[in-house]
Amino acid sequence: MNVVPPRREVPRPLLPYKQALAWLYSLQRFGIKLGLENTQRLLAKLHVTLGSPRGSRAASGRPPDASANARVIHVAGTNGKGSVCAMIDSICRAQGYRTGLFTSPHLVTFRERIRVNGEMISEHAVADGLTTIRNLVADWDPHPTFFEVTTALAVKYFSEANIDVAILETGIGGRLDATNAIQSDVSVITQIGFDHEELLGTTLAEIAGEKAGIIKPGIPVVSAQQRPDAEQVIRTGAAECKAPLQFVAGSYDGSPVSLHGDHQKQNAAVAIAALRAAKIDVDNSTIARGLATIDWPARFQKWDGRTIIDGAHNPAAARMLAETWRKIFGDQKATLVLAVLSDKNLRGICEALAPIADSVLLPRIRSERAASPEELAKVVCTLTPPLSYSITPTAADALALARARPNPILVTGSLHFAGEVLAHLRGEPAAFEECAQ
Repeated sequence: MNVVPPRREVPRPLLPYKQALAWLYSLQRFGIKLGLENTQRLLAKLHVTLGSPRGSRAASGRPPDASANARVIHVAGTNGKGSVCAMIDSICRAQGYRTGLFTSPHLVTFRERIRVNGEMISEHAVADGLTTIRNLVADWDPHPTFFEVTTALAVKYFSEANIDVAILETGIGGRLDATNAIQSDVSVITQIGFDHEELLGTTLAEIAGEKAGIIKPGIPVVSAQQRPDAEQVIRTGAAECKAPLQFVAGSYDGSPVSLHGDHQKQNAAVAIAALRAAKIDVDNSTIARGLATIDWPARFQKWDGRTIIDGAHNPAAARMLAETWRKIFGDQKATLVLAVLSDKNLRGICEALAPIADSVLLPRIRSERAASPEELAKVVCTLTPPLSYSITPTAADALALARARPNPILVTGSLHFAGEVLAHLRGEPAAFEECAQ
């Protein structure tokens, strides 16, 4: 009898970095699909654990490694969640903990999204991880989305890096966000406002319900102060899960915070409360060192003596930006360089920024999602009083024109736009050029 030898799996070659990224970005054709099933399946098939991913430790059958026992801090909210994540990461590193930080979106390079001990994931690790995942999911239906694959890549990288603390920022919402497939040691909710209404709901209570979906049975919850509708939803969610709940009132004033604005002092108080709730040991001197050395671009970032870059992309963030501008510049008004994504509240953002603007430059930016300068101009014209504006072919043209004017310059309206400007100023390829073949 002829015995057929078992078929050997031939390893597929490692994709080059740009080709791996091109495959990842091609997944954007699947859109945004909220749900945990694909992420849970991915983590199980990759045999990776972080904290206690739901279902994946049992599925892998492997003993937990160091990263499987890492403390996991999960952060949701509308505004401030990225800053809170960066603060927690900086404080933990100052204390000597080895950290994994997962945030979105990126500004200039995809690698910003995944960091270990402050260092971006390497191009090789991105290529290696994405090659593995691409081969794994080739015939999956439904196919994992861009964010599901990116989340799995981050968890894989962290699980192999022997981290002590993982800080995970939700992408959109919380309840059905891919990051919610990972078990956390504390659930953190920053300020909730209106954004992504098409996915999360049209009322503050509906949006808060999605954000509060990161609350897990018995796991402590730390929340920024919220408007009454959102606060009630969080209280109800915590009570149903029998999760200890703390609302953080006031601001941190123990030492300087390297990020500008009173709202960042409030974010710092939330970050510190989250560390305490997760039982991560940090002392006051460490907190001071961590908060003084946060590296978090495009959050009232002073590029030079007269140029500020800020990624405010909804009315609440724009109002906080305007308040911070007044504290720094007083009555001096800005030459506003503005670009906003088309699915955002254009009028709300413009109305919030108008009081601090002398004039507006509206560049055509390299994003298919951007509102056209002509569309923004229609909004600017209807403000009371209307602002003078100019449309420019590119962001570089807008910056050159702004520098020819005497006012300080404020570049804002979108994190995507902030990233394009930062890439130009640094002389680096922009995010949309990174995976160009």
